[in-house]
Amino acid sequence: MNSPRQVTAARKLFGDFSPKLAELSDDVLFGDVWERPQLSKRDRSLITCAALVALGKTEQMGFHFPRAIENGVTEDELIEMITHMAFYAGWPNAMSAVMKAKELFAPKA
Repeated sequence: MNSPRQVTAARKLFGDFSPKLAELSDDVLFGDVWERPQLSKRDRSLITCAALVALGKTEQMGFHFPRAIENGVTEDELIEMITHMAFYAGWPNAMSAVMKAKELFAPKA
């Protein structure tokens, strides 16, 4: 659990506006669910990213795609997951996701 004084990403983004949602994000989602040993963080990241593609939640991809890389998913695996999801979650969702991935991972000029 996070102490009330610890400044987390959730608390920075929306803690002043919705303190309970920030607390639940920190303590339940990331403090409990993401820490359960039955799935690796890598697997949880890949599953989460696939769910975001399926639901068309591109805004959340900006956080979860880079986090997946941190958790051991490769860029190639993310792109392959998006390609695979095109046939299960819809072409428009995959196109939106691949454009978000390109934005996030394209070499900086």
